[in-house]
Amino acid sequence: MGNHKKLLQFLRPDPAVAASPAKSSSTTSDDDDDSYYGDNTTCSTPATPTTSASASTAASPYAASPWTQLPGLSPRSGPDEATRQRTGLLGSLVKEGGGHVYSLAAAGDLLYTGTDSRNVRVWRDRRELGGFRSGSGLVKAIVVAADGRIYTGHQDGKVRVWRRAEDPAAGAAAVVQHRRVGSLPRFRDVVRSSLRPSQYVQMRRRHSGLWMRHFDAVSSLSLDAAAGLIYSASWDRTFKVWRVSDSKCLESVYAHTDAVNAVAAVGFDALVLTGSADGTVKVWRRGTKAGSNKKKGRRDQADTWHTMERVLREGDSAVTAIAVAVESRVVYVGSSDGAVAHWQWRRGAAPGAAPRNGGALWGHKMAVLCLAVAGRVVVSGSADRTINVWRREEGADHARLAVLTGHTGPVKCVAMDEEEVDGAGDDDAPRRWVVYSGSLDGSVKVWRVSDSGGGGGGIAPDLTTTTPARYWKGSSPSPLRSWTPYAATPEPRHMGAA
Repeated sequence: MGNHKKLLQFLRPDPAVAASPAKSSSTTSDDDDDSYYGDNTTCSTPATPTTSASASTAASPYAASPWTQLPGLSPRSGPDEATRQRTGLLGSLVKEGGGHVYSLAAAGDLLYTGTDSRNVRVWRDRRELGGFRSGSGLVKAIVVAADGRIYTGHQDGKVRVWRRAEDPAAGAAAVVQHRRVGSLPRFRDVVRSSLRPSQYVQMRRRHSGLWMRHFDAVSSLSLDAAAGLIYSASWDRTFKVWRVSDSKCLESVYAHTDAVNAVAAVGFDALVLTGSADGTVKVWRRGTKAGSNKKKGRRDQADTWHTMERVLREGDSAVTAIAVAVESRVVYVGSSDGAVAHWQWRRGAAPGAAPRNGGALWGHKMAVLCLAVAGRVVVSGSADRTINVWRREEGADHARLAVLTGHTGPVKCVAMDEEEVDGAGDDDAPRRWVVYSGSLDGSVKVWRVSDSGGGGGGIAPDLTTTTPARYWKGSSPSPLRSWTPYAATPEPRHMGAA
């Protein structure tokens, strides 16, 4: 992810927040798609300070602001480099009656959060700048493309496409408006295909539907910008491939025997991973469909065809999340038994070569629900209401840097972005990351994480700077079984664009 300065405002008190009381939460109606709302309010930021405010802080005109009470944000601690590098809580974004937070995505200076109240809210500098709503319920996945389009996956099986309405004259505090520009699949494709019996597949017993439509909740989205494709996974046991340029469904793969909880385009070797409640992780390689028409030299995404290369993991615990460190070619898989397993693909290896199993990271007492990776740092959120921060060392070793606590409900989604700091060009300088965590307690918390470690607010007492780092070796016990070659597995059912 690119460097951003969007959260440096957390380091300075906001006079407007301190001088005026927070407005009441805006009321919204649950009407049709493509609706806007927003009142430019400042959201409440409940936090429990670990230390009491000093006399100098109490005398400050900003003393009423809760942001001055957060760890590391008091005026006297600002110049302290050690304090500014601490890992800890920066603040919380809470919308009264906003519902459980199921998904989020950071894009530039904006943060998008999806809830079970049909709304996607937009935040900047800890202020809600409005949002948009859909006619469905739960917003389970959000992906933001480089061209500004926002893809949202919903409980009703649809993927909706939105675009931000640019207003050059609007200020930084203006309401950010979005409009719906389409959906996956497109309406005209649905109408055209519905007239052809060959376009229907059996979904359930004695029920059929169009192959290009998900008939259950969309659980995960993944964008492959280089290939111009977006992948959607669903509880209907399939994943589908869409072309970004025209929103056309290119392929549908009946991939697993149970709900598909995660899909990830890994960003190298044309590989895609899917994880399911059936306990398996499958590796798919993107290629071209056999017998495709190349008379005119056409070889575009219309010929896309995914074949399963191997079963990467097979176990009793459900797979819940997948994240990829593209630079290091490492894939992390979270599961319901609390483990985070990882594999690494060797550079220069022959196509189809098996990756190296690095073992598993054991740090959670309950299911891992979400993962995020940036640089050498891996973040895992769990149903045990904690967030583990790991640092990848040489080989398959990982050190746990911190355990972030503060949520009162399961942590359902996490995202990371790099915080731009002075000396970022120095290879030896520690890198700092901003971590967003969304929870079923209805809040989004914002944390600072340094890959050099360091204690701070919201960190479990047993993992401070004086506690030696704990390592999980590649030889750690793993719930995983050996590779299953593609030839030994049944052929998945495919449907592709004509």
